[in-house]
Amino acid sequence: MKRRTLVIVVVVVAMLSVIVAVAASLLHDGLSARAKPTQIETVIARNARRLAIPANARLTQNPVLASVEDLRDARLHFADHCAICHDNDGSGETAIGSGLYPKPPDLRLPQTQNLTDGELFWIIENGVRFTGMPAFASGGEHGGTQDSWRLVHFIRHLPHLTDAERIEMERYNPKGPGDREEEQQESDFLKGATPRRKPESQDHHKE
Repeated sequence: MKRRTLVIVVVVVAMLSVIVAVAASLLHDGLSARAKPTQIETVIARNARRLAIPANARLTQNPVLASVEDLRDARLHFADHCAICHDNDGSGETAIGSGLYPKPPDLRLPQTQNLTDGELFWIIENGVRFTGMPAFASGGEHGGTQDSWRLVHFIRHLPHLTDAERIEMERYNPKGPGDREEEQQESDFLKGATPRRKPESQDHHKE
């Protein structure tokens, strides 16, 4: 009886130790999104993601051919929808991407490139829970399964992205009001229009 009690105590202590270790890993640096995930979190997250993707989805083959036209469509689609977090080159080094926890993975590295086409497609369509990766399910604003399969081809191409392709993508990146106003002013200037003066400060007192 005493031996059985001792075994139970050891098991409970071991489980509590694991819980404490995981909690300490998750709560390192408080709840700051600027922290870097620990090795334990990274391993747990990758295994959880793999287990979450259905086996039949993992083995699905890409039905879209990687034509020049489709690859360009995917590149510009990525620039308009995905680059705000992933950057045009897939590095994830953007203002938004760098502020997420965890940061978007570098899509050019083996951790992503070694995933199957089916796994990449499933992630694009369903997102990744507890991260900044949303679900772009078919039939929504994203444009359907064809766009997702084209994006899979483009992700494969990211390690070989050329400077010319990246420069073209920059023209399709979402722009804020300030960027649009600056572009409009440049366009007006090139057309010979007089540059618009900025309004005087509201704090200026009239005499």
